Amino acid sequence: MTVTDHEIPLAVRDFGGPGEPVLLLHGLGGTLEAWDVLELGDHRLVAMDLRGHGLSGDGPWEWERVLDDVEAVVRHLDLGNPAIVGHSLGGMLAVLWALRHPECPGIVNLDGLRSAENDPDNYPGMDPATRDQELAHLKAVFDAQAASMGQPLPVEFQGMVPRRALTERDGKTYARPGTELLKAVRYTPEFRDTIPLLRQVTCAALVVIPTQDPPGMQGGELMEAFRRGIRRDLADVPPNVHVEEVDAGHNMLAEQPKAVTTLITDFLAANRPGGPSSS
Repeated sequence: MTVTDHEIPLAVRDFGGPGEPVLLLHGLGGTLEAWDVLELGDHRLVAMDLRGHGLSGDGPWEWERVLDDVEAVVRHLDLGNPAIVGHSLGGMLAVLWALRHPECPGIVNLDGLRSAENDPDNYPGMDPATRDQELAHLKAVFDAQAASMGQPLPVEFQGMVPRRALTERDGKTYARPGTELLKAVRYTPEFRDTIPLLRQVTCAALVVIPTQDPPGMQGGELMEAFRRGIRRDLADVPPNVHVEEVDAGHNMLAEQPKAVTTLITDFLAANRPGGPSSS
C-alpha cells in the first residue's frame, strides 16, 4: 500500500499478524523487500521504503523529517507503540526513534552504528600511515560509488539491482537513491557515528554487529580495526543495551537470516509491552 496523507508518498508492506507491531527499516540503498526473509512469529510486521528509496517519494534527507515519515506510517496503520527493527541506516533511525519515543518497547539495530569512513581514532591498533592510506582509498571508492548513482545504470547491471530500487527518467534507468540523498546522508554526525546517541537510549535495545568483512573489503586491516573500535566503544553502553555478534558480514539479513531472526525474536519476547523487562 501507499501512505498518501503525508508530505511525500510512502510505500508500505503490511505482513499482518495478530501480535505486537514491529516496524522494519531497511538500510541505505535498500528497500522493504530486504525483510522478506524475516519471520517473527505472531508479531504484526510492517516494512516501509524510506524516502528516496524503493517506491516512496523523494524529499530532502533530514533525520527529523525521516522520523516524521515513520510517524506517518505508524499513525496511518494505527500501530500504536511499535518496536523498531532497523538494518544499517535503518538501525541508526531506530536509535533516533528511541530518543524521540523513550516509551518504545524496544529497538533492534543491525550493524547501524557508524560508517566505515570515519574518525581515524576509531581504528585502534593500526599503523597510522597504513590506516590513513586505507582510509584515503576507502573515501575514493565511496566518492566513485556516489558519483555513479547519478548516472544511468548500464543495461548489464540492471538485473543485479532489485526492480523496486530502479526508476525511469527520460527513457533511462537509474538506481535509487540518487546522488543528492547519498551526499546528504554521508557526512551527517548521525551517520558517521551513532554510538554517542545509543548511550542516551533508555528503552530496551539490541545491537547486532558482524564479525566478517563486507564484500570487496575482505582481508585488509581496516575493517578488523574498525570492529575493534566498535567493540571498544560499546563496552560502556548502558545496561538496557544488549550487544550480540553474528558470524556474517554487513548484509547479515541475507547471509544469516535464521541467526538474526532468532536474536530478534528472543529480544522481542523478553521485552513484550507490559512484561517484566519492559517495566
